[in-house]
Amino acid sequence: MEILNRKAKHDYFIEETYEAGIELTGTEIKSIRDGSANIKDSYGIIKNDEVFLLNMFISQYKEGNIFNHNETRTRKLLLHKKEIKKIKDKLELQGLTLIPLKIYFKKNIAKVELGVCRGKKNYDKRETIKERDIKRNVEKTLKQRY
Repeated sequence: MEILNRKAKHDYFIEETYEAGIELTGTEIKSIRDGSANIKDSYGIIKNDEVFLLNMFISQYKEGNIFNHNETRTRKLLLHKKEIKKIKDKLELQGLTLIPLKIYFKKNIAKVELGVCRGKKNYDKRETIKERDIKRNVEKTLKQRY
């Protein structure tokens, strides 16, 4: 199961990516396995040399009863100290943003792919759409010929 942030590539230029573990409770991991999570509006921050993910929505597990979790709580991400320092420098000096791109499982452990991103302006978004349309039309004409 893979949960994608499709809006990230539309709204941001992705400069660099990192793989991080997520600190989750038992019912959260079960909900992610069911595909009941959303990272569209979430972002990362660095506080006290630790990375946290805010606004990540994981719906409550339907059979979790009293052990269920808060759906939009702040979750800690697990990264090496050198990676955190590198990310912190880029966020502070270059004015970039930390955005989760996808959540996936690697050897039964939930991982999140983080992107250090620069925001796109409206004209950049239009350029991206224009390039995608041109590429689609070229592929369409090639299929019609052969």
